[in-house]
Amino acid sequence: MRLSPPNQDQTAAAPLQVTRSPLERMWRIHDEIDSGSFPNCRTLGEILEVSEKTVSRDIEFMRSRLDLPISYHDRKFGYYYTEPVQTMPSLDVSEGELVSLLIAQGALQRYRGTPYEASLRSACEKIAGAMRGRVSVNISEIASRIVFRGDSVLEAHPEVFEGVALAVRESKVLDFEYKKLGSEHWEQRVLRPYHLACVKDMWYAIGFDEMREAVRTFALPRMRATHLQDKTFERPLDFSLNDHLEHSLGVFSVQDPPQTVRIRFSGWAAQFVRERKWHSSQRLYELEAGALEWEASLSSTVEVERWVMGFGALARVLAPAVLVERIRAGLQATLAGYATVESGVALDFKDAGPNGTRT
Repeated sequence: MRLSPPNQDQTAAAPLQVTRSPLERMWRIHDEIDSGSFPNCRTLGEILEVSEKTVSRDIEFMRSRLDLPISYHDRKFGYYYTEPVQTMPSLDVSEGELVSLLIAQGALQRYRGTPYEASLRSACEKIAGAMRGRVSVNISEIASRIVFRGDSVLEAHPEVFEGVALAVRESKVLDFEYKKLGSEHWEQRVLRPYHLACVKDMWYAIGFDEMREAVRTFALPRMRATHLQDKTFERPLDFSLNDHLEHSLGVFSVQDPPQTVRIRFSGWAAQFVRERKWHSSQRLYELEAGALEWEASLSSTVEVERWVMGFGALARVLAPAVLVERIRAGLQATLAGYATVESGVALDFKDAGPNGTRT
């Protein structure tokens, strides 16, 4: 079990300014004692800019909780180690743990633009700072070779994110304007936000839409002018986000019964699909020539349609029939667009509906 260091002294004199975390203080205390200079609470307090009481507490923690052989020399008026100490026991870090920290730092990308970015980055930097010179691997070399890059970066305004997060924490009704994907107009919405969720590098507010009288999902980058009402609400005890999204490939969920979706992949697409678990219900069936049949139970196929189109001719929907027709219509509209371009006639793509039909 990892032990927490003692709290810093709250009764320090006014001129003293705490500038280091407890872990940093104990590293410095260890360095001073290990140097053989016989530091005492007064000299250490001056170096660390904390009170002698704080130093005394840190040393007692190091002695009793970290089992460091610290003793006080009566004639030299300072602390020393009664036996050799190689490193601080609680901060031994393996290469795997260091790699995990670097990955965590890279994962901060998805929190860019949110109120959590600064505090999360600060926490990672403090942990990394405490590791200075205490690992047997080259930190800079590992950091340069491990790269974390998400699909996208959050574009939601920080005020929107903070407003939604506050509404979720305090269970308050949220007013805002929303611009649906493909729409040219902003709509006024009133939401009882149950959850703030990050799905595939995008942040969403999920809750009960008072105007639609149903649970809806809203992408934060499409929200603006958020305002918290004084009115609060009670989150339904029987609502589960996992259950709500159980039959969804992402965040789109409908009340329709789930249906079996079957897709045949070939070439590199088959290899790519078998490398990941795209849905909890998925089943994979190996076919001849390296082809693959992917099957899952889904209620919404909106995201499936976009997913399949991204594989081009290497993906073919087998079921359900309605999805087959939507894919066919979409491909015909795409082909017509290229044919029109070749003939020199401009094509207004914004007139095409989500299913490839004219609106």
